[in-house]
Amino acid sequence: MPDMSAAYLNAIRDHGKTLITHMGLVNDGGAEISGGSPAYARQPVTWTNDGDGVMRPDANITFNIPAGTTVGGWRGYGASDGGTDYGGKSLTNEVFAGQGEYTILAAQTSISHTGP
Repeated sequence: MPDMSAAYLNAIRDHGKTLITHMGLVNDGGAEISGGSPAYARQPVTWTNDGDGVMRPDANITFNIPAGTTVGGWRGYGASDGGTDYGGKSLTNEVFAGQGEYTILAAQTSISHTGP
């Protein structure tokens, strides 16, 4: 497998930043969370560069979580509703007995487009 240059990895990263416009959360079964009051909703995301081929949110992202929900991961989406699910990452399950908030920390969240 070839070793790709930083220029290539950064070009792929920059295109990825245009595809993933929103972040959302999924439960421990992989289904997107819904419901609550205030209601859960995908949140817009703006990406910043963090090294060759790596992007991360430019700020923390907070979600409303309905009571009785387990947060099991995050996903990147191409729209605020519907759109393409580009995948994401599983997280350590966090159970919400009551309505609450979950924050994705920008400093601990990234997407890496790297060579071999």
